[in-house]
This record gives sequence, C-alpha cells and structure tokens, in this order.
Amino acid sequence: MTNKWLEMRINVPDQAVDLVSQALMDLGCTGVTAAEKVLDTFVVPAPESLSNDPVLRAYFIYPENLEVLCQNVQQALSDLAVFFPELAETCLDYRELADHDWASGWQQHFPPFRVGNRLVIHPSWVDWPVTGDEAVLTLDPGQAFGTGTHATTGLCLEALSAHFESTCPPQRILDVGTGSGILAMAGAVLGAEEVVACDIDSDACRVATENVQKNRLSRQISITDNPLDQIPGQYDLVLANILAGENIRLAASLVERLAPQGRLVLSGILIEQEQQVIAGFADFPLTLLSISHRDEWTCIVYVHHE
Repeated sequence: MTNKWLEMRINVPDQAVDLVSQALMDLGCTGVTAAEKVLDTFVVPAPESLSNDPVLRAYFIYPENLEVLCQNVQQALSDLAVFFPELAETCLDYRELADHDWASGWQQHFPPFRVGNRLVIHPSWVDWPVTGDEAVLTLDPGQAFGTGTHATTGLCLEALSAHFESTCPPQRILDVGTGSGILAMAGAVLGAEEVVACDIDSDACRVATENVQKNRLSRQISITDNPLDQIPGQYDLVLANILAGENIRLAASLVERLAPQGRLVLSGILIEQEQQVIAGFADFPLTLLSISHRDEWTCIVYVHHE
C-alpha cells in the first residue's frame, strides 16, 4: 500500500522556527525541515522577500480532512503571533507527495555529518561503518528538537567535542533542556562516565529515552523531567541549549551545578541577546572562555574559577 503525504511550506521568522516547529509537531507533523529562501537572480524581488527568513517544510500523513488541518495550522500560527506578529499574515502552501517523493523531499535534508575529530551523527537510513576511534550516534528527526542541524545545537556539539579533545575531558555532564537527547548522547559516546539529561517537557523526555535506548547508552545516561533546582550534584560540564531568557532566569542554578573548573555552555541565544546573557552571568565566579556565532545565534562558554 502506498501512503500519501502532505508537504506544507510556511515562511517564518528565524527566531520563530522552534516555536512553530513544536506547534506543527503537536498537530501531528512527522518531520520539519528549514531552508533559507532562494532568490531568482533574474527577477527583481519584492521588498518583503528580501529577508533571509527560512521556509519551513512540514510533513504530515495526508489528512482525511485537509481543510481542518489547514485551519488548525493557521490557528496555531495566529496564537504564536502574540510573540511574532508577522505570523498572523502567513499564508500556507502545500502539495501532495507519494512515498518516494517523501523520502527524497525529507530524508535528503538529514545527511550524516561530523563534529570535531571524532563525533559522527547519522540517520538510521544511512549505514555508517565505524572506523578508528569514531564516536557514532544514530538519530532521526522526530518529535523533539535536536538533530544537530539547527545552529544552536551545532554550536553546542562543537563546544562539547572541543572539551573532549582537551587535556581534561569531562566525566560528569548535565544537559539542561535535552530535547531529543543529542547533546547527552554525544557526551556519552565521546567518553563521559555519567550524563544527566533533564527536560520539563515529558514528551521530550520520552523521545530522548527512546533515542538513548536505540544507541545503547542507558548505562551512562539518566533522563528526568525534574526541574533544574531538584537535580543534585556538581558536574564537569553543564550544557544549556535553551532560550536566552531561560538561561538568565536559571543562572544561579546552572552555576551551582558546576564543579570547580567546570565548563558552562550556553546556547539558544540570538546574537542581539548576547550582551543581556553576559550581563546576567556577570556576578558569578565565572571566566568567559569563548563566544562563537552561527547564522543569527550565539554560544557562550564559561569556566568556573572557584
């Protein structure tokens, strides 16, 4: 039996990608990709098309009632217009796909990729023979954020990999807002003895648990939906790939969980919010190690100097 799929295309502001993607997942979407708009060199673009906001492509099993799905998506966008007013005027574009079109239209956006000298992340439909000391993860896009393709996750993975290439690699890691579990799993395959991954979203914890089990990392990784202030202990590396405001709000709790000389990696921060986050951590016993950028996003790395 051949399934039919629906590809829905939506122009969204870059800052709204995660929120819109989550709303689409809540409506039954099975996968989301984001790509920048391509302008035709030989056609003068309309002024409103000059922004470099991405086009989201959301994939659904073809619904019994297309009109109802479109209405639900439009309502979700209207609800998010409180934060991003331009979403109130967003028009939906969609097309029907067959199985083979679905594979070429979705899976091609998730090729295997390397991070640092050792880490390799690949989807389940690509075989990857392990060679040398490669640390390999299998991860498919699904109903929780974090496949490594988004700039914020990529920046965190690079910072994480760099720490394992240092003279004192981390043995205990705390991953705050774990999503798909990708950062926790990367730490485990790179050699951490203990990883705690937390997320207040129970669905994210379920997906992360499934991914951890598929990669046979349950011995090293524990997943919890407990809030940060209920997680005990100190860690050599704390990762917080969450929104800038949440990083600032949780600053004291994040620093409390750093072991002496531990590293703190903050991401999910727009470049325009960078100084706000730095100011929010200015009163803590931290030394700024590095700031890295990708697209419109920032990753800030500190070391605990007590």
